[in-house]
Amino acid sequence: MKMCSRRDFVKLMGLAALTPMLPFSGSGAGYPSAMAADRNTGTYDIKHGEAQVIPIDENTWRIQEDMVRSFLLTGTKEALLIDSGFHVQSMKKLVEGLTDLPVKLLNTHADRDHVGGNNEFGTFYMSMAEASNYYHGENRKGTIVPVEHGDVLDLGDRELEIIGLPGHTPGSIGVLDVEKRVLISGDPIQDGNIYMFGVQREMHAYVLSLKRLEEYKDRFDTIYPAHGSFPVSPDLIAPLYTGVERILAGKVPGVDDNRNGTPIKKYDIGVATILGDAK
Repeated sequence: MKMCSRRDFVKLMGLAALTPMLPFSGSGAGYPSAMAADRNTGTYDIKHGEAQVIPIDENTWRIQEDMVRSFLLTGTKEALLIDSGFHVQSMKKLVEGLTDLPVKLLNTHADRDHVGGNNEFGTFYMSMAEASNYYHGENRKGTIVPVEHGDVLDLGDRELEIIGLPGHTPGSIGVLDVEKRVLISGDPIQDGNIYMFGVQREMHAYVLSLKRLEEYKDRFDTIYPAHGSFPVSPDLIAPLYTGVERILAGKVPGVDDNRNGTPIKKYDIGVATILGDAK
């Protein structure tokens, strides 16, 4: 009997090269699995600092931490990691255990739970509008390779189009997997908590971004968000921006709360919770 290598075993079982090795969990199709999501927090039953790798198809993986998810996409020439997670010991080692292709990194934005493994990569695709957000964080290294709305990255027979989604952060972007008709949205489109407090967040820009995204709805059937339930429908887009418009019009009452000692207002818009500035 032929013995398979560790890398082949990792590919076969959908596991990451982590210590300790974690058991596979999920449906294999990337749809709701044995891990129960909490809509209000987006957290899963995964230990802090660990991750589970769930195959979506033969060349797409979902990397799930306790509160955030990243994605690995492969083409015929190279692979792309979308976001580098928060507390995974070595995201680079993890993804290199899943593919023999050279792996590049793209960040949907520079919040700390999306750039935890960036220092391992040296260079990474990111909107230039995220430079302040990224480099003002603690121990942030590496060089931004700028991407803008409308740019296309080709992994080899797999084109990915960049869609600007400013609002949650100035340079938030989504990635449209053109042939698979999937939008990888980062934080702006989800059914959990959407952070909109602090100097870099802007609700008006968020509304405009999501209204522009409506123009793309005939090009994708499914959305892969970084938080909350997985996956979600494009039908979530309109209730999100109309809900935020109602907040801006003073029609949704805010509830006093705080995040890490910062006073905020929580706004329940039905499909998600918006966390805004305390006013």
